[in-house]
Amino acid sequence: MTINFKDKVAIVTGAGGGLGREYALELAKRGAKVVVNDLGGARDGTGHSDAALKVVEEIKAAGGEAMSNGGSVTEYEQMVEMVAKAKEAWGGVHILINNAGILRDKSFTKMEMADWKLVVDVHLNGSANCTKAVWDTMREQNYGRILMTASSTGLYGNFGQTNYGAAKLGLAGFTKSLYLEGAKYNVKCNTLAPIAATRMTEDILLPAAFAMFDPVNVVPAALFLVSEDAPANVIMGAGAGFFHTANVTMTQGMLLSGDDLSPEGVAANFAQISDRTGEIVPQSGGEQSMQAMKLLQAKAG
Repeated sequence: MTINFKDKVAIVTGAGGGLGREYALELAKRGAKVVVNDLGGARDGTGHSDAALKVVEEIKAAGGEAMSNGGSVTEYEQMVEMVAKAKEAWGGVHILINNAGILRDKSFTKMEMADWKLVVDVHLNGSANCTKAVWDTMREQNYGRILMTASSTGLYGNFGQTNYGAAKLGLAGFTKSLYLEGAKYNVKCNTLAPIAATRMTEDILLPAAFAMFDPVNVVPAALFLVSEDAPANVIMGAGAGFFHTANVTMTQGMLLSGDDLSPEGVAANFAQISDRTGEIVPQSGGEQSMQAMKLLQAKAG
């Protein structure tokens, strides 16, 4: 099976370099018409660049179709305008890869709240702005593929990145509810946690590993997750040829009653409460309540 994107229109944010550039180039190579969105020149979000134009030139030189966009993902109206221009030129928008991001790394004790708010605004609110801008179009055309960019920091934590981690796990949670709302309209939503050597990770990856984690090696996962036959509600990690999925799980749990229904009872039974044998991978938040009801019914029966 060959995955292609003929007759599809894709928007990739933060596509002037790194991961976004690789996504845009490969989408175009496989037939998509691509909006290359990029704003900041530096990894902390400051400055401007003509990087998006250069990527567009690369795509056109290879025989593809693309347009550049310099809108900020933090400005909803600019994202609405970006989508309108894509629809005017090409008739629709079928794929959105929310890739734009910045870093303002500091330990929480040294972090200014302005750095917290800016990182959350770009990653989390920026992805919401872009997604909202394409959402009705995708519903109306009964087709959409949306990819959020999370990270291992969001899923598992990393010292000095509380702002980034909060935003990235927020994106995974955003996806989990969004996929439920989009299912009826063939709008599939997934989350990607890349392991890649970019400006965003140059201080995290060791120099010897930098070449191994070329952004191009993340592309197969990203394009699979926005393809026509993509799954939905998947969190996938990818880098250096390594692919895995991550899941938000819950244990089977246990019922407490009588004297055990107390802080002391939770402490005494914590080992069983947290036993991961037979743990569950819920597909919606309602399954938490369903598990409680299941145990209550078993006790009553």
